[in-house]
Amino acid sequence: MDAELCQIDKIYLSDLTNYNKALNQRNALLKEIIYKPELKETLSIWDEQLINYGKKIITRRQKFINDINIIVKDIHSKITNGKENIDVSYDPNIEDIFFLDELVKNKEKDLRFCQTSVGPHRDDIKITVDGIDIRKFGSQGQQRTCALSLKLSEIKLVEDTINDKPILLLDDVLSELDKNRQSDLLDNLLDTQTIITCTGIDEFVKNRFKLNTVYKVTNGSIDLITEEQ
Repeated sequence: MDAELCQIDKIYLSDLTNYNKALNQRNALLKEIIYKPELKETLSIWDEQLINYGKKIITRRQKFINDINIIVKDIHSKITNGKENIDVSYDPNIEDIFFLDELVKNKEKDLRFCQTSVGPHRDDIKITVDGIDIRKFGSQGQQRTCALSLKLSEIKLVEDTINDKPILLLDDVLSELDKNRQSDLLDNLLDTQTIITCTGIDEFVKNRFKLNTVYKVTNGSIDLITEEQ
């Protein structure tokens, strides 16, 4: 999420950079207070910085996830031939309106463990398929399909945001997908410039997938096999 947002939103990149700097400074101060207790009163300086940038980060992340969730539903449905319904939700560590209260509440805990225990640096994303947490209970094929759906959604979001279509890089993408998912995935890549690495091209040929250029790597040597297939 951060990697994608930093590419499409320079303000977010600035806010995240400043937040991480403040976080590192606060954590360093928490460790130093062990030897210099009088520095405890200066924690509020970094608390203000964390809250200022943290609130902006939380708000932007929520919008990003909302946008991605709309796009990914349609893409995942196509890849799974309408058999699965995906839902991506933002799981913030703390709501922005309670950030200050939680920092104050956890102050003694932070001093004891010498680290900041609340804030957007502890946020997460929840991904469910038909109501099931895919990271805990999904098969490898389902997890790979969800990851691919999210990548394709990011491409769509970037294209809509900056009017430029990224190149999709896929590494051994078909190995953990069944035949139906392989075919549905390849159908959804027809309009996307894609670089794919794999151990063979049989599946692409079977699915009648157009390969513009094929390179074969053998013992570190790269050979051009074809310019059009």
